[in-house]
Amino acid sequence: MFRMKLHWQILIALALGVLAGGVTQALLGDEAGGSWWVALYRFLGSTVFIGLLKMIIVPLIFSSIVTGIAGLHNVEGFGRLGLKTLGYYVTSSALAILIGLAVVNVMKPGLVDGGPNPKVAEFIEENREKFEEEAEGRTAAGVAQESGGHPLGVVGDLVERMIPSNVFKAASDNGAMLSLIFVSLLTAFGLIAIDGYGKEALVSAIGGLNDLMIKVTGWIMKLAPLGVFGLMAYTIAQTGPSFLLSMLKYMVTVLVALGLHFFVALPLLLVLVGKVNPLRHYRAMRDALLTSFSTASSSATLPVTMRCLQDKAGVSKRTSSFVLPLGATVNMDGTALYECVAVLFVAQVMGAALGFGEQLSVVVLALLTSVGVAGVPSASLVAIVIIIQNVAEGQAWGGGAMAAVGAIYAVDRILDMCRTSVNIFSDSCGAVIIAKSEGEEVLSDQ
Repeated sequence: MFRMKLHWQILIALALGVLAGGVTQALLGDEAGGSWWVALYRFLGSTVFIGLLKMIIVPLIFSSIVTGIAGLHNVEGFGRLGLKTLGYYVTSSALAILIGLAVVNVMKPGLVDGGPNPKVAEFIEENREKFEEEAEGRTAAGVAQESGGHPLGVVGDLVERMIPSNVFKAASDNGAMLSLIFVSLLTAFGLIAIDGYGKEALVSAIGGLNDLMIKVTGWIMKLAPLGVFGLMAYTIAQTGPSFLLSMLKYMVTVLVALGLHFFVALPLLLVLVGKVNPLRHYRAMRDALLTSFSTASSSATLPVTMRCLQDKAGVSKRTSSFVLPLGATVNMDGTALYECVAVLFVAQVMGAALGFGEQLSVVVLALLTSVGVAGVPSASLVAIVIIIQNVAEGQAWGGGAMAAVGAIYAVDRILDMCRTSVNIFSDSCGAVIIAKSEGEEVLSDQ
């Protein structure tokens, strides 16, 4: 009996979701957001599909890291693995930001005929008070948690987030990924250090939990087409076409920059550093990329990414269990690139000409804040507000810059879906490159 492959099912669901969302928006207009149909779309996508994926994140990551490391019987080479991971993440994120910086300076999306985009500027003025309040609210709610709110800076913030005061409370919070990784590593190293029946029983039990979570992930992915349909239909039904045209140049700029990183920079890293075939890796990661595109959440996609890398790319559990959870927390290539483009777009719309030093500060801040951005939809808007506040402090254009975040927010969902796919693909490229450097047989060796 013919059975359609999962990635084709997801692609068809994407198309049907766009169609259903478009019809809902056309029929209901501004009332679409409160309709029964949109509520159903959100229920299928966010409540059921994303809810199920988030449900298994904690047990899957914990069991994967512990079994992957505890099964080694020693920690030799683990420090080397960590240094390689850190080196890749810094390199890929910096490369993404520089690509974004180059593209936004060439395309100048905030300018029309050499001056600020009049339609966007008009939108900002009309909605200045509303969006300034929303931007300040997002900042107040998110700065302390996301980045930059700690007196010791980013390093202090990361360490504080890494060490949980309550292990069980941290385990119940899908956003506390650093705490989860830290506790999992401590458990794994502790199991390596002890001997006896207790160790064997624990390793066996946690290994069984890992097998169970992998099986459950497979079951959840059978619902992926239904969830993807709901997510896409909800997104399209909520996004009206009226303002999209005035933001088209900005959207194209972001997509061009993301495309260059996704189709040029990362494949070159695979070829030159990993010595693997990028086309094979694209094929191996199809399910994860489509899931990340529809969910716009690195965290929710993590179980699917791990499954693709282990089952289709041949990356070991040891490597993928360490590289991917860390990457879902600190490696945000697409987000860092997006933050850079968004801030320079706002400056252009507000008529500000940023010099080399100011643009360099945007690059550094984008790199640092992307580390603290949560793997959930639209979380990078908080980081964008933080960067604007730092760059525009004391300048004339800073007063209305917060309102410009509202213009970005109006088209953020579609771009969020694209940059999340770049985040996921970069994490997977790092896992493959590091696995190959560790002597594993991946992709081109199969």
